[in-house]
Amino acid sequence: MKTKIFTTMLMAAGLLITTSSFADGHFAQTHPRRDQVNDRLGNQYGRIDRKVDDGRMSRAEAFKLHREDHDVRMEERSMARLDHGHITRGDQRLLNHQENHISRQIYRH
Repeated sequence: MKTKIFTTMLMAAGLLITTSSFADGHFAQTHPRRDQVNDRLGNQYGRIDRKVDDGRMSRAEAFKLHREDHDVRMEERSMARLDHGHITRGDQRLLNHQENHISRQIYRH
């Protein structure tokens, strides 16, 4: 009897661990709102690097903009951690606003 109870409790604990790790795993990282924000950050990294390669932007300016992009990425991860691997529409709107500001800075160089 004790063995059955112990086995049942062990299986329930395993199921709980599996379910919680799934929520923080691959699905959460590819959630559409997170994916959109991160794809945009990746595009901006590329735009900055191309401007440096073309000589239209100094390495110091590129470093500053890469740092701002990195800060947005860290903020996105922090927001996702608070919402079980997802970001809300409001979070996405705020992050996009910040990315718009960086994008305009990239364009001006």
